[in-house]
Amino acid sequence: MANVTAMSFPAGPPAPSLPVSSPPASRLPPPPRLTTLAAGGGCACKIPPGELEEIVAGLAGRSGDSLLVGLEHGDDAAVVRIDGGRAVVATADFFTPVVDDPYDWGRIAAANAMSDVYAVGGEPLLAVNLLGWPRGTLDPGMARDVLRGGADACAEAGCHLAGGHSIDDPEPKYGLAVTGIADPGRLLRLESGCPGLPLTLTKPLGVGVLNNRHKATGERFEEAVASMSALNRDASRAALVSGATCATDVTGFGLLGHLWKLVRASGCGAVVEAAAVPYLAGARECLAAGYVPGGSRRNLDWVGPHVDAAVAADELLLLADAQTSGGLLVAGEVPGHPVVGELVAGPPVISVR
Repeated sequence: MANVTAMSFPAGPPAPSLPVSSPPASRLPPPPRLTTLAAGGGCACKIPPGELEEIVAGLAGRSGDSLLVGLEHGDDAAVVRIDGGRAVVATADFFTPVVDDPYDWGRIAAANAMSDVYAVGGEPLLAVNLLGWPRGTLDPGMARDVLRGGADACAEAGCHLAGGHSIDDPEPKYGLAVTGIADPGRLLRLESGCPGLPLTLTKPLGVGVLNNRHKATGERFEEAVASMSALNRDASRAALVSGATCATDVTGFGLLGHLWKLVRASGCGAVVEAAAVPYLAGARECLAAGYVPGGSRRNLDWVGPHVDAAVAADELLLLADAQTSGGLLVAGEVPGHPVVGELVAGPPVISVR
């Protein structure tokens, strides 16, 4: 066997060194604030009520005795009677970020979606996620936090959460499609109001102007977050126990807008005692500083022709403030919550005094 002589080669350039650690977190650019990625925020990003009514005018789903609550009056959810003395409640609700913390946004959006079920006197049973996420802009870990917040809100409500649908969307959006169950003989409906009933509001107003300031400045308002995250479950159950048959939740159309829909459907009028309406701390200061959502102004423009007001214009703006995950407005007394007015005989006009 021939001898093999070892060969030597000239040394090449040194291999490039590899980084041994990531740059300090302080050098990484911070992720964009959630609220800066959305043109609107929360329920203030709804299509204005007047435009929405034009869009759905003349539309109707399948009718029949089993459809207990449909499209006629713009109720908060659809209700269909099934066998065994039960009714199925269905709704869907989603919106753009109302706060910068992804977990809080998830809780708020889920509580808001389930509120539609509570507003008609039902109990949420099953929900699925609805998620739009800007994959190239936000870390997927933030999306996980949003979903975790929604899951925790559903767990608190005793509502199963499984599956859902997601899309790649330049504007983040989150919410739920919710299925609930109710007693068809004990529903809360828009058209069931009658003169003489007091009007009870179960959450304070003001989250619209507070959220608008949060979006502009980054300031965090803990009381607003707590209010929006709170379920309307106990208020709904208490309303049913008290014998109420008429209610709505107060969300993107403001107190005046949702009350107008109620009196229009019920064929009566209403009186609102402005001094009795509760507000979150800082709401009036935000209004005075100009942090008014465009949705709130559109609400007032829409409902204004049906309002007889003896209060200042700023007071009306707060009463029309676009709420996110607001409370219930119940035609009847609900223990532990303030009475803010009453239903009265006459045309569907709201008197504010």
